[in-house]
Amino acid sequence: MSGKLYVVATPIGNLEDLTLRALRVLKEVNLIAAEDTRHTGLLLKHFSIETPQASYHKFNEAKRLGEFVQRFANGESIALVSDAGMPGVSDPGERLIRECLEQGVDVEVIPGPSAVLHALVASGLKITPFYFGGFLPVKGGARQKELAAAEERESTSIYFESPYRIMRTLEDCVTVIPDAVVCVARELTKKFEEVKRGRPEEVLQYFRGEGKAKGEITFLVQGRNERN
Repeated sequence: MSGKLYVVATPIGNLEDLTLRALRVLKEVNLIAAEDTRHTGLLLKHFSIETPQASYHKFNEAKRLGEFVQRFANGESIALVSDAGMPGVSDPGERLIRECLEQGVDVEVIPGPSAVLHALVASGLKITPFYFGGFLPVKGGARQKELAAAEERESTSIYFESPYRIMRTLEDCVTVIPDAVVCVARELTKKFEEVKRGRPEEVLQYFRGEGKAKGEITFLVQGRNERN
């Protein structure tokens, strides 16, 4: 295989966070495999990048794998991007990366913004060790179980959460882990970035006063190691 896969991290909000290296790679590759071509198209247009795109998401990844492997065999290079942040981290990409490695295709990661690390550092909670659990469970019982487990870990726990569920998550925290410190980090790198931390009841009442917590949300729970 003479082709190459570039795993390219893209901005999580502020377009100025796209690195010079990522900019060069997106211009030089033969194809950009995008989670949402319309969303990525806005990024490409902003930077006057004319590289063609192909959609790559959880509903078509099985079909695309064979197509992309053939392109690599033909010597082509592909940049993999998600809607925001690092592909494969709670986003499509893991399967393609694994397939490339198994097929002998070179894989190069182009680092960039990370909502996980941004929120962790901004939260003021203990940074190392930390646990990342992806998206919190949608169902209430499973979510409460995960929150209880987070409180017992010897580390800060980090999750992604939907703005449509965050109020219920905070209500669960009031019930299940009322004494833990939690943090809601939303709209990171954007104009209305906000990091709110405190006891669950305090954070819940704050966002009730605001109406709701809008935007992309990263949610953190203080670990037992920081409370002892």
